[in-house]
Amino acid sequence: MVAGRVISSVVQRQVKYVRTVPPANADGLVAAVYRQVAEEMRLVVPPVLLHSPAPEALAGYWMLMREPLLAGGAVDRLGKEAVAAAVSVANICPYCVDMHSIGIYDLASEHDAEAVAGDRVDEVADPRIRELAAWARTAHQPDEAAVRPTFSPAERAELVGVTVGFHYLGRMVNVFLANFLIPPRLGPRARRRVKHGISLLLSASLREVHPAGRSVPLLPAAPLPPDAGWATGRPEIAEAVARSYAAFERGGERTLSTAVRQLVTDRLAGWRGEEAGLSRQWCERLVAGLPAVDRAAGRLALLTAFASHQVDEDTVREFRQTEPRDAALVEAAAWASYAAARRIGALHVADRVH
Repeated sequence: MVAGRVISSVVQRQVKYVRTVPPANADGLVAAVYRQVAEEMRLVVPPVLLHSPAPEALAGYWMLMREPLLAGGAVDRLGKEAVAAAVSVANICPYCVDMHSIGIYDLASEHDAEAVAGDRVDEVADPRIRELAAWARTAHQPDEAAVRPTFSPAERAELVGVTVGFHYLGRMVNVFLANFLIPPRLGPRARRRVKHGISLLLSASLREVHPAGRSVPLLPAAPLPPDAGWATGRPEIAEAVARSYAAFERGGERTLSTAVRQLVTDRLAGWRGEEAGLSRQWCERLVAGLPAVDRAAGRLALLTAFASHQVDEDTVREFRQTEPRDAALVEAAAWASYAAARRIGALHVADRVH
C-alpha cells in the first residue's frame, strides 16, 4: 500500500519550471511517445512528462532510453539496470538511483541493490553485476585505471547506450524533478520496505522483453556520427542514436547561440570526468566571455552539462528573461545534457570487442 502511494505521488508530482502536456491532451508526436511509454512502462512517468513541452526532445529522450534499456538483446535487464543505477550514482541523481536500484531489488537482491546505490560496488556479491557496475560508475572518466570489461559489439551497443542515456537523463532529472523518488524523511529500514514494495509492482514490466526498433520511426533518419560508432553492433540502437542526436542538435540550434554551444563543446573537449565542485566560479569565469545577451543561457547550459544538481530557480529565471518559452528551456537543457552524454559515449568507440 505504501509503495502504491509513493508511485501515485511520483506520477502526480508537478515537474519544476515547465507546464507539462497531460496525457489526455496530447496529440501528434507527444501522443505517439506517450502511447509507447504507457504500453511498455504502464504509465507516463515524470521523466517523460518533463520533456513534453518540446516534442522532438521528448522523442529523442525516449529513443535514447528505450532501445538500449527496454528492448531485448544481448544483455539481460539486470545487467542494464545495474549500469543505469551506477551511472546515476556518478551523476549525483538520487531520483534515478532510487528508481534503478529498485529494479535490482527485484531482479537480483536487496544486498546488491543497496551496494550499487550506496556507491559500494566492491560489496556486490554477483561478480557480473559487480564488474558492470564498476565499469559504469567510472565510464565518464577516461583516466580511470579500473579494468574495463570486454564486450561483444552487440553488448557494447546496449551497455554504452544505457550509459549514454542515463548520463543524459540524470542531468535532465536533476534540473526538472524533485531530488528523490522515495521520501527522504523515511529511515533506512522503511526505505528498503518501500523499495521492496515498488519492485513487486514493477516486477512484470522489468521482465518483459520488448521488440527492438519500435521507437525509431518517431524521428526522421539521420547519419550516425563517427563518435557514436559504439552503437553499430545493434542496428536499431544505431538508428535511435543517430536520429535522437540530430533532434537534440536541432533543438540546441533553435534555443542556444553558436557562442554558447561552442563554449560548452570546448570545455567538454578537455573534460576528464571530474566533478565541478561546490563553487560556481568556474562557470562565472567562462560566461563572462560571452556577449551579455548569452550569459544566462551559457550559465544554464554549462551547469546542466557539468553540475546539473546546481541548476536552481535563479538560473532558470535568468534564462527566461531572454527566452520565456517552456519549449526553449527544455531544449536548451536537453542539448547540454546530450552534449555531455555524447562526449562520454565517444570515449567507448574504441573499446575492445571479442
